[in-house]
Amino acid sequence: MPELPTEPQEAKAPRLAGLLRIRARRVDVAVAALLLVLGFALVLQVRTTQRDTLLTNARQEDLVQILDELQNRSDRLRQEIATLTATRQRLSTGSGASTAALTEAQRRTQVLGILAGTLRATGPGVVVTITDPDTEVSASVLLDALEELRNAGAEAVQLEGTGKGGRAAAVRVVAQTSLTDTEDGISVDGTELVAPYRFLAIGDPPTLAGAMAIPGGVSDRVRQQGGLARTKALPRLTVGALRALKPARYARPE
Repeated sequence: MPELPTEPQEAKAPRLAGLLRIRARRVDVAVAALLLVLGFALVLQVRTTQRDTLLTNARQEDLVQILDELQNRSDRLRQEIATLTATRQRLSTGSGASTAALTEAQRRTQVLGILAGTLRATGPGVVVTITDPDTEVSASVLLDALEELRNAGAEAVQLEGTGKGGRAAAVRVVAQTSLTDTEDGISVDGTELVAPYRFLAIGDPPTLAGAMAIPGGVSDRVRQQGGLARTKALPRLTVGALRALKPARYARPE
């Protein structure tokens, strides 16, 4: 029986090396993917542990406060669902549908005007004053304060400080507002402010004040950076800083 030709050793070597390189690459990819998953799991575990540690070490009064805030947020969401449901039913009925639609359109125009910062707003709320004697309070801390106020149901917010020439300045805070650090303070949508800073926020005063006092939250971060945050609840305040409404360049109603 004739023998099959065998491949020379010199030809086998490059092919074997190529196979080994391919396997090595696959192993590298698998190891990299495994490390990525492990890293993500580690970060998630650390954050969960930190949150659990904070709650474990919190006082009973702090836990009650956190629970009350969560309950208030849940109540607000339920109220919003009920309002939207009632509006849908009112608009869907044949009797008085046009009048209801006009009334709803006017209400939505006012709400959107407040959210967009084109209308003044008045109501109960809080004034959060943040002092910064050493110019150490960063824009990220003020952004955290803004997010806490929004999460607690603030409906209209403006940020005040000392502007150029030592005169008081105020900026209406809206969804696209940006805060960045400057040499002497912060820049809010291009307007430079220096401390002390004041947030005027309209909403439920106890809920807003509670959000500022959460352990490990804004007040503690301000204190860690050498500042002091004080919150004062008021039955009535006015958010009067306005923004010019810029027309959309690309988006069009459908």
